[in-house]
Formats: sequence, C-alpha cells, structure tokens
Amino acid sequence: MNFKISFIAIPLFVVSSFVFGQNTNVEGSKYQFKKIAHHDVTPVESQGKTSTCWSFSALSFFESEIMRISGKKEITPLAEMYVVRKAYELKATKFIRVDGKINLAQGGAFHDIPLVIQNYGIVPMPIYAGFGDINLSANDFISNGTPKKGIELKYNHETLYTELKDYMNEVVDQSNNGNGLNINWRQNLTELLDRNLGKDIQSFEWQGNKYTPRTYAESLGLKMENYVSLTSFTNHPMYSKCMLEIPDNWAWGESYNVSLDDLFDATVEALKNGYTVAWGADVSEKGFSFKNGIAIVPKDESTIEVKGQDSKGFNNAGADRSSNAFLNPTEELKITQELRQLGYDNKTTQDDHGMHIVGLYQDQNGKNYFLVKNSWGTNNLPKGYLYVSEAYFKYKTINVYLHKDGISSAVKSKLNLK
Repeated sequence: MNFKISFIAIPLFVVSSFVFGQNTNVEGSKYQFKKIAHHDVTPVESQGKTSTCWSFSALSFFESEIMRISGKKEITPLAEMYVVRKAYELKATKFIRVDGKINLAQGGAFHDIPLVIQNYGIVPMPIYAGFGDINLSANDFISNGTPKKGIELKYNHETLYTELKDYMNEVVDQSNNGNGLNINWRQNLTELLDRNLGKDIQSFEWQGNKYTPRTYAESLGLKMENYVSLTSFTNHPMYSKCMLEIPDNWAWGESYNVSLDDLFDATVEALKNGYTVAWGADVSEKGFSFKNGIAIVPKDESTIEVKGQDSKGFNNAGADRSSNAFLNPTEELKITQELRQLGYDNKTTQDDHGMHIVGLYQDQNGKNYFLVKNSWGTNNLPKGYLYVSEAYFKYKTINVYLHKDGISSAVKSKLNLK
C-alpha cells in the first residue's frame, strides 16, 4: 500500500461554515455569488489516488445529517476506509454468487453506506484511518479527533485493487473447475484487506466509552430507512422505483424516478429547509473545472480549451480547462428532459463522481448555483468546493441522495413517500 505521512497541521474537525468565505470562484473572476442557504459540514478531505469518492461524499453527507439532528457544530468524521473495506467484503460475496459477472472496481454508490452500516456498523475516522501496515490508531489523535502531529494522509489504492481483482478472479476460476469453492477464500480475502487497509475492528474505546461498530452506529441518531435516492431518466416509468443501470451499482440499489424539474426542485427545497444532498454526476464535461471552482454548460462549448487528460477514476482535478466563461457569467445551454436523456443513452453522461451539495447560491444575474463540497483536496480558490450551475446539474446529474423529509410535500405525494 502506498501512502504518505507529512507533518502539516490540519484543522480536521472545524465545520466548513467557519472556513468557507469565498463569494467568487477563481482569481480575477467577475462571478459574484450570493448565499441563499449554506449548511454545516465537516472539512474537505482528499480521496487521493482512489476511486472511493462515493464513500467520502456519502459520509460527508451523513456527517452533516448528524450535525443537523444533534445540533452539534463539531463532530468527528466517520471512517471512509472502514466503509470501503466492508463494502469490498459484501461486493466479493456477490461477485462469487454471480460467477464474477458484476463490477468489482473501486467505485460504489451512495446506498452502499446504509448497506454497510446496517450489516456491520461504522467507526470514527481516527479508529480506522485505513492505512494497513502503518497501524495508525486513536492514540495518534487527540480527544476531539485532531491528529497529534498534524498527520496528512494520502491514499493510493492501486496495489489494493490489483491484488483484490487478481485474487477474486482466481477464486471464481477455481470454483468453476468442478471441485467447488475453496473453503478458505474468505480468510484469504480478510488477510488481503488487513494488509492493505488495516485489521478489522470488532470493538474499540472512543472518548471514554466502549463501542462495537454496531453500537457506535446506533449512537449517531441516524435511521437509514429515512434516506432515499432520486433520479430522472425517461427509460423508466416516472414516479416509480427503478434500478440505476450504471456499473457502480453493484448492490442493485433502487432510486425514485422523477421529472427533471422535480429533481432540481427537490434539491433546492431540501437546501432551503436545512438539509444537504449527496450528488452523483458526470464530471468529464468541458465545463466542469475544479481548478476554476465552477461547473457550467456554456451555449458555445468551443470557448473552453482543454489541455491534458482527466485521471483514471477522476480522483483529482484532471485536465486543465481554460475559458473566458469561467471568469464571466455566460449564456448556458437550455437543458431539457430530452437532451438529458440523450446524453445518458449515448453514453456521454456516465457515473463518474460522488460529491456533496451543501449550499444554494445565486450569481449577480439571479441564476442558481449549488455549492458543492468535493474530495480532491483544497487546492483551488474555494478551498475544495465549486459552484455548479442549474444547467450543469440538470444535464449531468445521475442521482441525488437525501433525507426524505427534505423533499417537498408535492414530490413526496407523487412518490407516496410518508
């Protein structure tokens, strides 16, 4: 397992309302954003060289939910790599059941987190930092979760994924040779995950109390049945449940299919009513620029110059995009349900990345933007955030995940949600 530890103090557990203070997207920009709603979140982290955005974004969402429910302004983040580890255990079991005919890659979906929590529980991040043989423990952090020595952790799962993929394919091949499944396959999988991520957690002490992952999950006040996924594609009936047909939906989780206007309105209403929203989207578009702190759909896309390529798994800022449209409010493409569906059908809209919508803003022309917390570190002017236009959201959203009480009564009624 590749990693890096450096000694730079990081204020890991101060909520973002104290650190986010940018009302524009990049140096020299004429965009001016006015806050309509902005909610408490834990600080921006980096997923490093992994494709585990789904865990970082969904846990950031649930951390905001804990703040909302408890009224606390500071909490300890939850362990992304604990979720990744347990999801691999569940994914490996299904991989065996279907003879390797599901996606075993690093990606996942928002509903993987409730699946893990319901089956195993959850732990605080300092209890399971997920660095294998480094063997970090709670003793490396002070009581509120801040690292004693300012530890900066950088993840790289290339070795982990290669070993896991090779091993699981070998297990499937052996199971089809007429002699059945090797009885020790789970033990070998456990050793592989222990080596790369750290030993599994059965019980632990945290802030003077003893927990198991299950009892810690119970202490958080979250009820997983209260969270739902919304999507909007016309190849499924409207206002009914459907299964998103994307590779990372290995657990076959369901979403409610709603109109594009209702998808957007539900997200806006949630933010106005005190809820944040997890956001799954395509980020490979020319108009998505983390470096410039903005995602837009210019009517004339040819104004955007792209140099380089996006990284595998979209786990950093990727290609360098430059355009006057990133500096000056510009006319955007009008997004319709039909145009959105075309992108999905012709595979120009795919499930690239999970992020966390934490605020609603408007520019000086009254256009709506979502403030989005990313997991690519803080090397841009909005310090790890970006402003996403209404047009980009409508065009490139795969799904959103939120508390059902954040959805407007009109949409809830259409879905028969109680």
